[in-house]
Amino acid sequence: MNTMPKNEEEWKEKLSPEQYEVLRQKGTERPFTGKYHDSHEKGMFTCAGCGAQLFSSDTKFESGSGWPSFDRALPGAVELRDDSSMGMKRTEVVCAKCGGHLGHIFEDGPKETTGKRFCINSCALDLKKDE
Repeated sequence: MNTMPKNEEEWKEKLSPEQYEVLRQKGTERPFTGKYHDSHEKGMFTCAGCGAQLFSSDTKFESGSGWPSFDRALPGAVELRDDSSMGMKRTEVVCAKCGGHLGHIFEDGPKETTGKRFCINSCALDLKKDE
């Protein structure tokens, strides 16, 4: 992996326009449009911005929300931040390594595991498939 961008111009060169809007400007892709919302492939989901490992496919579940949903992140992989934008109180999920916006976490995940739903934008992720 090459070095992490140091400024917004470098991020714009590295990322697609959609990735830049989500990862760097806290945008959201439209539901049911992302490449991973209905993916069942096995592997490790990494940050599209910096390549850090974030979520195992073993923690992905069908939430019906239109975005990839996970019941847990890898230990230390993400940071949670208060988000009161758009007139709502939510908890933002960001990559612990590069600070890229990934999505939000909600308390309506599978009760039999963590009860958490990490609702993540597909364009903020890359899937490194199992061999």
